Amino acid sequence: MDKVLPRTRSCFVCGVSNPRGLNLEFTTDGRQVRARYRPAPEHAGFKGVVHGGLVATVLDEAMVWACGVASGCFAYCAELTVRYRRPVPPGVDLDVMGEQTARPRGNLLLARATLRDPEGRVLAEATGKYMPVPEAARDALLEDFVGDWSAVLNRGQPTGVRTAGTVSTARG
Repeated sequence: MDKVLPRTRSCFVCGVSNPRGLNLEFTTDGRQVRARYRPAPEHAGFKGVVHGGLVATVLDEAMVWACGVASGCFAYCAELTVRYRRPVPPGVDLDVMGEQTARPRGNLLLARATLRDPEGRVLAEATGKYMPVPEAARDALLEDFVGDWSAVLNRGQPTGVRTAGTVSTARG
């Protein structure tokens, strides 16, 4: 069963207190992260098509969380490449999936993400390179979390993630 990842207050994509944000909730099976995304009509660039920058933002967020789950640390995007395969329609439930693909050298993390329509067709896909958040900036980042972020930063048995109806606040 997938576990629900913790969220922040202010993030544009996953923030629970951002009135203009997307309010996405990511889950993980321990390797991949997923979220359901239903773009609103006001997310359009051209009429009836979600703005490509917003699509890139959602794909980036999936890769950031995937790197956090796989590596145990939060990361900033250093490079993002997006391939738009089909126009993304507003008002449709879409699936976004991300996963870390490699850690080739030093702190560099590689990831990929896809955005699919209800029929499973790829609408957009991305690859990215990520660098861990410097330790000096980590405390401010962690203060914005709602609940227990240690589920992402810890190795071994996750804590602070919930499965169907349960919440753990243990810090391990």
